[in-house]
Amino acid sequence: MTVTDDRPAPPTEAPRRRPNPVLALLRNSWRQLTSMRTALVLLFLLAIAAIPGSVLPQRGVNPEDVRDYFVAYPDLAPVLDRLGAFEVFGSVWFSAIYLLLFTSLVGCITPRLRDHARALRSKPPVAPKRLDRLPQHAEFVAPADGVDTIVTQLRRRRWRVEVRGDEVSAEKGYLKETGNLLFHTSLVVVLIGVALGSWYGWSGNRIVVAGADHAFCNTQQQYAETSFGPRVGSADLPRFCLQLDDFEARFLESNGQPEFFNARVTVDENGGTPRPAEFSVNSPLRLDGANVYLLGHGYAPVVRYTDRFGRSQTSPHPFLTTGDVGLTGEGLAAFPDANVDPVTGERDPELQMAFSGLYLPTAPQEAPFVRSEFPTERNPMLSLVAYRGNLGLDAGIPGSVYELDQQQVDAGRVKEVGTKLLQVGGVWTLDDGTTLEFLGTEPYVVLSVRHDPGSTLLLVSSGTLLLGLMGSLFGRRRRVFFRVIPDDPADRSSTHGSSLVEAGGLPRADYPGFADEFARLVAAVRGDGPTPMIGPERE
Repeated sequence: MTVTDDRPAPPTEAPRRRPNPVLALLRNSWRQLTSMRTALVLLFLLAIAAIPGSVLPQRGVNPEDVRDYFVAYPDLAPVLDRLGAFEVFGSVWFSAIYLLLFTSLVGCITPRLRDHARALRSKPPVAPKRLDRLPQHAEFVAPADGVDTIVTQLRRRRWRVEVRGDEVSAEKGYLKETGNLLFHTSLVVVLIGVALGSWYGWSGNRIVVAGADHAFCNTQQQYAETSFGPRVGSADLPRFCLQLDDFEARFLESNGQPEFFNARVTVDENGGTPRPAEFSVNSPLRLDGANVYLLGHGYAPVVRYTDRFGRSQTSPHPFLTTGDVGLTGEGLAAFPDANVDPVTGERDPELQMAFSGLYLPTAPQEAPFVRSEFPTERNPMLSLVAYRGNLGLDAGIPGSVYELDQQQVDAGRVKEVGTKLLQVGGVWTLDDGTTLEFLGTEPYVVLSVRHDPGSTLLLVSSGTLLLGLMGSLFGRRRRVFFRVIPDDPADRSSTHGSSLVEAGGLPRADYPGFADEFARLVAAVRGDGPTPMIGPERE
């Protein structure tokens, strides 16, 4: 006899579709990029990538140092230049790390913000059945008002409370996650502020000599050094002119250290009415669209050169300070238009004059006269070396106006014709009958004019970053539960004669002080009375 199985055959499962490998790769790559580990690695790489920008000269900060680096290292400099080492913060590789870090932080923060917002809206969880299994546990006689007293004490201590019948659940410590998210969000805002400053910011340095004839207007051509963001052009500069009226400096008599700096200027903004203004080192001059910072100061010797045709040229020449306490200045007074024939108008480039040397505000009483003894002008002296020849200024090659082109000297196109020490009012007659007179000095200031549209954003985000860091370090997430247990009258062994309260506590993170906090909370709920029974002591 044959037995047949009339049961229906089980349905066959449809074959699983293989995931798209491209989508899987993109999804896994996104997960790796937005992980906190990747964000920390990128932050570390960004710090390492910024090292060349601090060690090597940068074109945007000091192009002259970059040129000197090419002269000193002719083989290495071109290789570094191709790698972007002289424009680190604008290079492709630095921008790639910067953008990856920005993307990683946004990807890390977004889901955590959503989860944290959901946790803030949710109620504290239901109390577990076995409170005695929690790290902190206690039992005590219920207070007179029972649940109301428990809720009052918890809310007085700013716990989030949820009452479910005879059970009370409370939670506290959201500041830790809030501070953590605020820290990382502020870090993203810091990156945005840096990007705004890099794209739309600009800066320029300029030496301004006192006097109406040396007023400075905010145009790119009048700056000695400029650094413009890629989104900024010369037409975007705000319109203003600035004239240095006076500069006041005080120094300590004991060691010559600076005590007080103050510059008095006249400012003309947007063609309006000129107004007086003052600013110092720690208090910049704030204008519409730019801030003017005082970086340094010095002296500009005023000399009068009279050429062989009797024509005189008088002008101040800023001597840059060498960095010593006495404000010793080193500079150049060049006269490329000297000795021009007044009849024919012809100029012989071999008769151009230049005077290079030192200015000592307080010269020593005896030689050597190489360093000033004090920064104020108590015994001013000008030590000069005269040069005659082709200064190389007609070649169209950019050069410094504060030092003589040494290549012209080495090639023999410029020759030394004498040296001289001059005090104020002194006259030096050279071998060809021309004269140089030292008339005095004018103060000058070194100004840095800057505009950074991301500075306010950076300041605010840096403050919130510190607040978030404090919250993440000192915030502690924890939960407590209270259950009111009515006394069972049928239980003859009961000696309480009233209801009991069972309490349990659970820290959500490492918190060594939670036991003490839980004991204080239980004591406050219980009111005046014996110490609550905690943990094994209740046995």
